[in-house]
Amino acid sequence: MIRRPAVAGSFYEDDPKELRKRIEWSFLHHVGPGRLPEPSNAARRTSPFFIVPHAGYIYSGPVAAHSYYHLVREGRPDLVIMVGPNHTGYGSSVSVWPGGHWETPLGKVPVPIEFVKEIVSLSEVLDPEERAHLYEHSLEVQVPFLQYFFTEIPIIPITILLQTPETAEFVAEGIWRFMGRHKDLDIVVLASSDMNHYDPHEMTIEKDEKAIKKIIELDYRGLYRVVEEEDVTMCGYAPVMVSMILARKAGKKPYILKHATSGDTSGDKSSVVGYLAARFGD
Repeated sequence: MIRRPAVAGSFYEDDPKELRKRIEWSFLHHVGPGRLPEPSNAARRTSPFFIVPHAGYIYSGPVAAHSYYHLVREGRPDLVIMVGPNHTGYGSSVSVWPGGHWETPLGKVPVPIEFVKEIVSLSEVLDPEERAHLYEHSLEVQVPFLQYFFTEIPIIPITILLQTPETAEFVAEGIWRFMGRHKDLDIVVLASSDMNHYDPHEMTIEKDEKAIKKIIELDYRGLYRVVEEEDVTMCGYAPVMVSMILARKAGKKPYILKHATSGDTSGDKSSVVGYLAARFGD
């Protein structure tokens, strides 16, 4: 089964050459890291869990590049588990792509069916089905960043529609059990989320900082309360809760790599979306 790109030509370029240029632009942008990372075969994986945004590359690409900068410098992972929100409402409450390949303008990446079957068996909530993924952008936009540096890198895409702490706990436990069975593999987990939506720049920064405080404290239930009670319109809080729970289990510390808004890249700060890049590591 091949999952065709849904947002190529809108969220990112559909021409391979131009897409590569856009990814390079993201790294070299003044909001980005300022340089391209160099993959290392000798590096040790110290940061297995990351937070990445998922808007159009012209808006969030430079922020996302901060997470990918650290990911790439620690070497090629054996498997990337991507967890994102379900914006479309299609499909199951928690959905994993059943297996096959995902395609972007930069080629195809495998979704190993044997890994999908295993992680489903280890989780109480994962449903192998494709409907939730067909038009969802939160995970698709991560794939070209990985492909730029690593060819045919295996992925497991998971979307969450029911964004509660309990759901996050179930998803995190399934991933944790899977990682425990595959300690020989270098596994990275990407939590995909944008931050506050469509308020002015300063208000978005203020709201985002309330959520970021909870992320730094690894207080995932506190993050949920902030989103629910403080009107922080963060779209992927369950995926971020998954990464926080995993970090707690693994004894990893949070590091905020970059916090910015679409106003920092577009110049229009009247109505913005917040973006966060973070890693959980040693």
